[in-house]
Amino acid sequence: MEFMVASGVAAMTAAGIYLILNLRTFTVVVGLALVTYATNLFLFTTGRLAVNQPDIISSLDAPHTDPIPQALVLTAIVISFAMTAIILVMAVRGYFESGDDHVDLLGPEEEVARERR
Repeated sequence: MEFMVASGVAAMTAAGIYLILNLRTFTVVVGLALVTYATNLFLFTTGRLAVNQPDIISSLDAPHTDPIPQALVLTAIVISFAMTAIILVMAVRGYFESGDDHVDLLGPEEEVARERR
């Protein structure tokens, strides 16, 4: 079970990094979302994978899951949602100002780069 979760985290991280390195803003936003999902899954698995165990500790001897990583993941989900919204607003504004969705050059630098070619 742990190997499958670790493989899933690794695959999501690799796909996210690949998408972040593209030149279009939409793929960068999707890549950042994948990296945050992979981080959330990693944080969630740090609390040990326990199936059908209560998350409230009634007895120290009884098996239970650790509630701290669950709280961290919930906080990380809220933060990543806000950051994704901010990045999308910045990407849409950059698209409307430059007329293109390339990441490398936006604004007056683009004209300078075209003159040098």
